[in-house]
Amino acid sequence: MKNVLVIGATGAMGTYLVPILLAKGYTVTGVTLEDAVSDRENLTYVKANGHDIDFIRAELAKGYDGVVDFMSYPTTEMFEPFMDAYLSSVSHYIFLSTYRVYSYDTPIVETSPRVYDRERPDTFVDDREYCIYKAKEEDMLRASGKKNFSIVRPAITYSKRRFQLVTLEAEIVVRRMLEGKKLVLPEGVMDKQATMSWAGDVARMLDAVLFNEKAMGETYTVATAEHHTWREIAEMYRRIGGLDYVTVDNETFLALWGSGNVYCRQQLDYDRMYNRVVDNTKILALMGETQDDLIPLEEGLRRELAGVTLDDILDHPDANARMDAYLASLAKS
Repeated sequence: MKNVLVIGATGAMGTYLVPILLAKGYTVTGVTLEDAVSDRENLTYVKANGHDIDFIRAELAKGYDGVVDFMSYPTTEMFEPFMDAYLSSVSHYIFLSTYRVYSYDTPIVETSPRVYDRERPDTFVDDREYCIYKAKEEDMLRASGKKNFSIVRPAITYSKRRFQLVTLEAEIVVRRMLEGKKLVLPEGVMDKQATMSWAGDVARMLDAVLFNEKAMGETYTVATAEHHTWREIAEMYRRIGGLDYVTVDNETFLALWGSGNVYCRQQLDYDRMYNRVVDNTKILALMGETQDDLIPLEEGLRRELAGVTLDDILDHPDANARMDAYLASLAKS
């Protein structure tokens, strides 16, 4: 019997991981900001902020064997006390990094160069950029002198809680699809290769890592090896849900989506503009599986989108309003 603490238990990946852990007989405590109710004897949800270090320390004092941490820590100073608390309290800590740490080399393997390790352009703002602070925090774990951790790097991961297309999320992609509105996408990335993994497969990968002695101190890219261009993925959404879209130049897209936000630009320029093809040999070997055991992208999207309604999807009113106004201007011209 293992006692596992899952921080962010009701998120895209946590939603699939928790049932897997329960099926193995583990006792699971899920930390979430939602009003989640458990229907299982060995599952407890705690409504709390995973960024509250006092809460985390008090919770860890109850005794846990492992922690799966889905939180992001935007600075190394913020991460350090959490890292110390987890590494000193449990036998295995799983740290969620990201495939965005990788630079532009392809295919991606765990030893591929990171953006952080290469010279970056002057316009790259690295103090709070996702791929930079994740890389720094990876290095902190490796420098800790401990081995009771594993670093996992998921690629773009979809589930009923998340649907992505280029840099856009469900509150734009699926909302506009269900409303019968056109979506605006950046032409500059449409023929770049992209990797999107089903959250259920990623959860099985995380399960293979947790409490596995071979995984201690190791890094894994937890993703499918299947890849498609963004144009091909957009066409999958069209076939599944009737998505209509138009492409524009990247600068126009950035203005509509992020309204000049530098981090929106970095996500587009230093991830989606790269060809993202994953070699997942290492994690598949740990699982004892092959790529054929993972769900194909279009089949997975079709399953997850089945029955989804507007009531299930949040809104991004600013970006949607900008897209509406832009498309209206095109119709007039």
